[in-house]
Amino acid sequence: MQSGRVAAVLAVPGTIALDFGILVYLLNAHPGYEVLVCGDRGSADAAALVDIRPTHSLAEADRADVVLVPSYEDPRLPLPEEYLEVLRRADERGARIVAACTAAFALAAAGVLDGRTATTHWRYTDRLRLEHPRVDVVENRLFVEDGPVLTSAGAGGLIDACLHVIRSDFGATAADEVAKEVVSLPRGATEPQYVDLPTPPRTSLRATREWVVDNLASPITVQRMADRSLLPRRTFIRHFERETGMSPMHWVVSQRVLSARRLLESSDWSVERIAGATGFGTAANFRATFRRAVGTTPTAYRKSHARLPEPSARTPRTERSRTAGRAFGKAG
Repeated sequence: MQSGRVAAVLAVPGTIALDFGILVYLLNAHPGYEVLVCGDRGSADAAALVDIRPTHSLAEADRADVVLVPSYEDPRLPLPEEYLEVLRRADERGARIVAACTAAFALAAAGVLDGRTATTHWRYTDRLRLEHPRVDVVENRLFVEDGPVLTSAGAGGLIDACLHVIRSDFGATAADEVAKEVVSLPRGATEPQYVDLPTPPRTSLRATREWVVDNLASPITVQRMADRSLLPRRTFIRHFERETGMSPMHWVVSQRVLSARRLLESSDWSVERIAGATGFGTAANFRATFRRAVGTTPTAYRKSHARLPEPSARTPRTERSRTAGRAFGKAG
């Protein structure tokens, strides 16, 4: 597992307080991050509805492992050059960069997205594509990861992007602990921001997906999932892909890998036992699938994701929340 990491949230002009709060709250919820709110400490944003006061200078962002940019009010207005320079330097040193919604325009203006794939809120994808033709803009995705750069949709997608960052840095169990406070079922990057056609309530597949998560060790087929959803097979596949952005069995495999990651982090079970408990069958099949999905072997993953000390040894959550709260001034 990664040791302590520095996360710099940029207090850009016109910051949308909701996205700023999500970034600070979620990363501050994990003790592995030192969260800095970086910005121009000598200026005030008179137009902002909420006075967000940086706790650190922009220069402090240069030591961050993760640089996060909340969305801001008008993507047509460029950010001050000093903020774009922070992003360029972060890109040059290989830091992870996370952009919420309209912040994709800041990354594009800084040249960070040149030749990369990115997304933003569906209202702005056409504008991003038009104004920055060197960016490969992807439609209707919660977030997109291209190397160390993540771009996300609106606030909901930003939550999923943050949980993905925590999972990458500290493991699936750590992300689960943070996720319990904000979402019931974490979503993957390829799930859509919206559906083109409303899905009637009777065909909502959340219950089926929750059943799959609870029964990963069992043989799961598309037909079994369709039967539980009370839908014909083809109709089920169409609705499932619309809701999740991926095929049913692709999604099942992703959930099996996620469950295996949790067991590797939190148990001393053998690879063979984990393979059986998560529905991979044989250890060989588990190893091959896990390596394709995660980029490393189960054994190597376990070695690098040892659990953190028990909560009693950590900074009390209430005190951490007070620290994060100091970044906010009073409402305007």
